[in-house]
Amino acid sequence: MDDDSRIETRAIHAGQEPDPETGALMTPIHANSTYEQDAPGAHRGYEYSRTGNPTRTDLEANLAALEGGAHGRAFSSGMGAINTVLNLLSAGDHVVTSDDVYGGTHRIFTQVYEEYDLSFSFVDTTDPEAVADAVRPETELVWVETPTNPLMRIADIGALAEVAHAAGALCAVDNTFATPYLQRPLEHGADIVSHSLTKYLGGHSDTVGGALVTDDADLDERIGFYQNAVGATPGPFDCFLVLRGTKTLPVRMDRHCENARRLAAWLQGQSCVDRVYYPGLESHPQHDLAARQMDDFGGMLSFELDATLDEAGTVVSETEVFTLAESLGGVESLIEQPAAMTHAAIPPEEREAIGLTDGLIRASVGVEHADDLEADLRRAFEAAGLY
Repeated sequence: MDDDSRIETRAIHAGQEPDPETGALMTPIHANSTYEQDAPGAHRGYEYSRTGNPTRTDLEANLAALEGGAHGRAFSSGMGAINTVLNLLSAGDHVVTSDDVYGGTHRIFTQVYEEYDLSFSFVDTTDPEAVADAVRPETELVWVETPTNPLMRIADIGALAEVAHAAGALCAVDNTFATPYLQRPLEHGADIVSHSLTKYLGGHSDTVGGALVTDDADLDERIGFYQNAVGATPGPFDCFLVLRGTKTLPVRMDRHCENARRLAAWLQGQSCVDRVYYPGLESHPQHDLAARQMDDFGGMLSFELDATLDEAGTVVSETEVFTLAESLGGVESLIEQPAAMTHAAIPPEEREAIGLTDGLIRASVGVEHADDLEADLRRAFEAAGLY
């Protein structure tokens, strides 16, 4: 396939050729743990499936092509991918990251790797000067989410990559919310792109996985060492499911974006909603940056209610089209209350300090009809007594 092919074409074909023996169009599921060798140490490209599996190889090539990178590695979860980036660091190293980073990322940073003498500074990554001010001589990584989870803040990837590289550090970007269809961090100077494949790339809420993509062969070799040594690798069926998902990524993302834009505009007009967090709104403080850096604004939004923790809990519990559940990025719409769910691991005083209030609700806007999504939220607001 031509390397200059558009992303819609790469999504369907990159890394995926018909099976040479049977002509099967879909990538085979190679359910093997081990492989025959012609002589001791003389294998045919595969020896043990933790180290490599043909189905996983196809997925990794597909993901690298979507991100415009040369090398892709797949993992058994998004956290497995993040853990592998942290494996690249050593005791005494320092990381600069966002003050509203995903709760699971915050947890592995503070409750796992601080125990191994890594240190972390949580700052406003929408301000490159704040990131630069947080850099220390021992800084080895700038970890970026954009849009952030759940406040949908937009970081300037190019500016933060420059800050990281000036300090001799790596810049890694979690691109889960945007997906490579909307944003490709390597094009802006990032060294590593991270994904939770569980979300939009899988797209159907039926598999868990993670990925790292880079252009740097030496960096990929180090990532591959830890991928194999630690063993957080996905099984072939999970790889197959993600490959099935990436084929429809462009058409799904178009609908996710369309629905989220409409719902964000509708929420802005509701009297019980104090604020809507969606980069596609002109009221978003980084709207212009998002318009330059992203091809569209995504299917994720958050909104803040003039409500107590219990009232907001009633809203998310009373929806019928939106499903109350953690995770995101599937074809079905999901809704959750970060303070009580995905970000409960962050201490309350830290949540409040960054604006993650008890009344904040996060929505993963699916591909249902937008009229039904609006009506569903209206009913839930009424049930909570907010109208």
